[in-house]
Amino acid sequence: MKTAGDVLSAFFDEQFVEKAHGYSNLFNSWSDITAKNGIAAAAAHSRIKELEKGIVLIEMDHPGWKQILQTKQSKLLNDFRYRFPKLNIMGISLMLGKPDCGKPLNEEPPIKPMIDPDLHVVKESSVNQNKIDKSVIADIETIKNEDLREKLIKLGQAIAERESRT
Repeated sequence: MKTAGDVLSAFFDEQFVEKAHGYSNLFNSWSDITAKNGIAAAAAHSRIKELEKGIVLIEMDHPGWKQILQTKQSKLLNDFRYRFPKLNIMGISLMLGKPDCGKPLNEEPPIKPMIDPDLHVVKESSVNQNKIDKSVIADIETIKNEDLREKLIKLGQAIAERESRT
């Protein structure tokens, strides 16, 4: 398994950073694209879930929103292609998802109290408790792009969380 440092070192490749920035812009553009096509309210009920093999997967929380998006599907596709030519977007796939799918992906999960059965005490559990190696944090702090820096820290936390589970 790769360490957080190994994963983060890949981000320093300029080509990779440029591609990651393109993906980030794609996911952040959803509300602008829906507004441009006269369906701004759809952004609160849907989101771009992923981009795989040139297909943008859009998840929505109700079949009515799926029908509305289907009526604008070709215009949405044209906007994606125009804004992100380097991503080679070939199509859009619409799917129903969870009722909260319109919420941004980067929201922090709520801190939930957990009872430790051995100690019979309540302790707090959060993704933020997972620590990232201090040398990696020092490397991240040298990155000037604040948005990228925050995403790398979250990535490190997610990796630390997965490693703590295994």
